[in-house]
Amino acid sequence: MKIFVADDVSESGLGPLRSAGFIVEKRPGLTPPELIEALNGWEGLIVRSETKVTADILDAASTLRVIGRAGVGVDNIDVSAATIRGVVVMN
Repeated sequence: MKIFVADDVSESGLGPLRSAGFIVEKRPGLTPPELIEALNGWEGLIVRSETKVTADILDAASTLRVIGRAGVGVDNIDVSAATIRGVVVMN
């Protein structure tokens, strides 16, 4: 599985994912259009509070299967739009 990290998440937190064989790429600070382009082909997305995961982003990320929110709450993720598309949201 390929996991894209769109916000600043500590390397110590990403280490276990890499050790488990996941491909992890971290690119914080992208604009929404840049994120839409970057998510092509990725199955997982990790965000903190900076990135807003909107319905437009979810529409473009057709291979996305799961969004992990590193932190409390999921108010920066359109959970309804994710659910309609079959994308699991968790924190």
